[in-house]
Amino acid sequence: MTERVHRPWGWFETLASGDGYLVKRLRITAERRISLQRHHHRSEHWVVVAGAGVIECDGSRFAATPGSTLFIPCGSLHRAGAGATDLEIVEVQRGDDLREDDIERLEDDHGRVIR
Repeated sequence: MTERVHRPWGWFETLASGDGYLVKRLRITAERRISLQRHHHRSEHWVVVAGAGVIECDGSRFAATPGSTLFIPCGSLHRAGAGATDLEIVEVQRGDDLREDDIERLEDDHGRVIR
């Protein structure tokens, strides 16, 4: 069983990893959202697997419902937020540096802006 890493918006867990990729499951608690962020060393592909909310990339907003997908190119501003129910996303990261600290937060509901 994988370890869940708790955040102010919910939690994530690593499902798989290999050379140049990392797969995570994110659970965003109802009415919460992750920071508006970008990564400098990786792209991400999100697949919504449960719940409902909104996913964003570079100023475009999309309904997040089971089956929705979003490709996030390296360097793109992105965010996900849950609606009235928890939002669950499977995230596939691809890149040469998949560390948690490859994150630039531009807005954050929890006071974690890092530039």
